[in-house]
Amino acid sequence: VQLQASGGGLVQAGGSLRLSCAVSGRAFSSFAIGWFRQAPGKERAFVAAVGWGTDSTYYGDSVKGRFTVVRDNAKNLVYLQMNSLEPEDTAVYYCAARSRGPYSYMGSYDYWGQGTQVTVSS
Repeated sequence: VQLQASGGGLVQAGGSLRLSCAVSGRAFSSFAIGWFRQAPGKERAFVAAVGWGTDSTYYGDSVKGRFTVVRDNAKNLVYLQMNSLEPEDTAVYYCAARSRGPYSYMGSYDYWGQGTQVTVSS
């Protein structure tokens, strides 16, 4: 399974960005897809995940109500819509494919894409 995240950039506080994760390889619909982020000097942290069923979503506490994760199984894409962005959201964002285990646990994810940088200016 190969994953590629895109859509990062520079945005002002209060703005929005939409990240995309393109997944190729094994059956896309059999994996849950998660988003994690890593800010400079900090550990990688869970952001959001969407189960293999399109109605199962999970969010980290710091992004609830601001971020939305959606998957399009027909296009093998997962989107992370980020609204009301804050400087604290600045990080490299990664998407990953999970086969089993807790959604918020990095060890549950078997495949990782390269990151995409999101920078929020104040």
